[in-house]
Amino acid sequence: MSANTRMPVLFVGHGSPMNAIEDNEFSRTWEELGRTLPRPKAVLCISAHWETRGTSITAMSQPRTIHDFYGFPRELNEKQYPAPGSSLLADMVKRTVSLVEVIEDHDWGLDHGSWSVLCRMYPAVVQLSLNRDLSLDEHYRLGQELAPLRDEGIMILGSGNMVHPLVWQPGSKPVRTGRSSTMRD
Repeated sequence: MSANTRMPVLFVGHGSPMNAIEDNEFSRTWEELGRTLPRPKAVLCISAHWETRGTSITAMSQPRTIHDFYGFPRELNEKQYPAPGSSLLADMVKRTVSLVEVIEDHDWGLDHGSWSVLCRMYPAVVQLSLNRDLSLDEHYRLGQELAPLRDEGIMILGSGNMVHPLVWQPGSKPVRTGRSSTMRD
């Protein structure tokens, strides 16, 4: 990576956590992105699966793999993503953000919104929570404050999806229920 390379910001609709263990169009696309995009020094992931009161950032040296789903095959529940953490990146984010106080978290880890995508691409190092107390405008401003990290070799990855909760069962089909969808037999 050259000194002038600005890292991209990606938003990935991570879909089913099964993409972490299946060979399909999604997993192959994520693998291709990992091969073709500039290699980041680190990844700051903002997952739809970690909402907090206040803004938190993982700051442990070895975040645990969180299996925050149920009803999936044992193989998925046994999948581990032993990506290293980075207290240096956590500190960099804390110094960069002035809109809100960013609190170090040493318990959370990496939920499937992070590891199910990144296990196909890069090692994730820190995850930033979604602050339930911020307005849409404040979240936008927070994103603007994080943007300079891209010039430091940090890739910013947003991971989420339009449909949650997702419970997978063999033969399940999505069922439209008002403003959201659920999985039903």
